[in-house]
Amino acid sequence: MSNERSFKRIDAATASQLLAREKILVLDSRDQASFELAHIANARRLSSDNLDATLLGTPKAVPVLLVCYHGNASQTYGQMFTDFGFAEVYSLDGGFAAWQRAQAKTAPPVLSPQLTQWLQGHGYPGDDLDAVAEHNMTPLMRASKSGDSGIVFELLQAGAALNATNIDGNNALWLACVGESLEAMSVLIRAGIALDHQNDNGATCLMYAASTGKHAVVEALLAAGANPQLKTLDDFSALDMAATIECLRLLRRVEKGMLATAG
Repeated sequence: MSNERSFKRIDAATASQLLAREKILVLDSRDQASFELAHIANARRLSSDNLDATLLGTPKAVPVLLVCYHGNASQTYGQMFTDFGFAEVYSLDGGFAAWQRAQAKTAPPVLSPQLTQWLQGHGYPGDDLDAVAEHNMTPLMRASKSGDSGIVFELLQAGAALNATNIDGNNALWLACVGESLEAMSVLIRAGIALDHQNDNGATCLMYAASTGKHAVVEALLAAGANPQLKTLDDFSALDMAATIECLRLLRRVEKGMLATAG
């Protein structure tokens, strides 16, 4: 049996119980803007700039709860703190998004006047961030399509469901691609949206962007790590569907790189 020590993964409910203890250090590794907009009470922001100081300056007997966007980076940090000798290390599964959803069950989300006005202006209720309109369009999808990245950011911070899909099985990233909003795409991708989500026909955002000749969108998706080798239910890839020379070149360049790495 291995004696290797590891951190513990916990859900939001267990985290709430943990936070009731007197001494626990909460470290949030999200970006500065996200942290400033909303964070767990008494949390400190963790970054590459203060990581070494935190590891060296914190007593190893202090329990540590690590939080990120959706529970991925916190696991990496969790193992790091454990390896460094900390006795109690916890990673919040689902990250701050899960924490906010859990909090929303006991209290309504705190919305800025700007977001409240936007919701009202588009016919959405102020107490349900995942309410659907025609074609199952959620507020996040609508804001993504219109390229209103500020509203996209606020909706995510308030706990809107990141991977909800519309009547065709498309998520908010697809709608941002339709609107060719690179900024809204960036916000969604940083928040951890499913980059290679396939809709009811098996199509991905990359396939859609390639088929409509949106080469700037294709370039952004590929840079974020979108998989060009996935295929639709009809067995077509993004490369098969490329509508312009620019899209074709971008996709071929990435596929050649993937083949070279595999070889």
